[in-house]
Amino acid sequence: MDHMKFGLVDLDNEGQMKGEIQTAPTLTRRGFLLTSLASGFALASEPVLAQAITTDTKGLVAGEVKVPVKDGQIPAYRAMPAKGSKFPVIVVIQEIFGVHEHIQDICRRLAKQGYFAIAPALFSREADVSNMSLEAILKDVVPKVPDEQVFADIDSTVAYAAGTGKANASRLGVVGFCWGGRTVWLYANHNPKVKAGVAYYGLLAGLKGPNKANDPIDIGSKLTVPVLGLYASADSFVPNEVVDKMRVELGKGSSGSEIVSFPGVNHGFNADYRPTYDRKAATYAWKLARDWFKERGV
Repeated sequence: MDHMKFGLVDLDNEGQMKGEIQTAPTLTRRGFLLTSLASGFALASEPVLAQAITTDTKGLVAGEVKVPVKDGQIPAYRAMPAKGSKFPVIVVIQEIFGVHEHIQDICRRLAKQGYFAIAPALFSREADVSNMSLEAILKDVVPKVPDEQVFADIDSTVAYAAGTGKANASRLGVVGFCWGGRTVWLYANHNPKVKAGVAYYGLLAGLKGPNKANDPIDIGSKLTVPVLGLYASADSFVPNEVVDKMRVELGKGSSGSEIVSFPGVNHGFNADYRPTYDRKAATYAWKLARDWFKERGV
């Protein structure tokens, strides 16, 4: 499979490009399979296009940290201003490719705006996805990661941030992309202390199963946290009719959540290292996200 077609070509239910057969490695579940973040971009995201944005660390403290969780510790990427303290916190929730260079750069971009931004590696127990194919991640990792485990790890990440003395975790936001966008909706329902969330093209339906009690569309009417959904009208993974149904569910509740759908762009329009990137949509969406957080106290 050409991995750069992810977001452009439909996948079947086993995460394979239709018409192709892929063999994925067998994973074991002995402790933590990821203990440190890999450098650069994930294998499944290569080749990386020259348009990829790189944010420098001037004026920042940025790098890997270890977050204590209930059964050990997980690696995370943390970026914050070098001077000052009590920064509002934004948890950056990874794509399925893990906390690779693009997600780390998102943290640096947020730190440049005055945030304590941190991206925990939420597949740490299941696999090191940095060296896995897209098919293997979709088949052997994503279905096996329990949502409740993800919520607990994000809770621990927030607690870690609060414990550094540099962050004000009462001003908490979450932003996520793709798999992480789906997680934003669900974590906002899990933790009503979140001030605001931003979900980039996260799946709204279709992943519910033994390890995933709800899809976002199931909890839309129950939300109390305002979440901004940023979606693509040409996204084959999140059809427009599903987005419309999510709007209806949100309208039944009182969270004040909103969905913006960008015309003519595809899934992954913010991923500047991939061909699905759309500079105009990404730039405008980033402004909307920044304003959403600031207007809601993050």
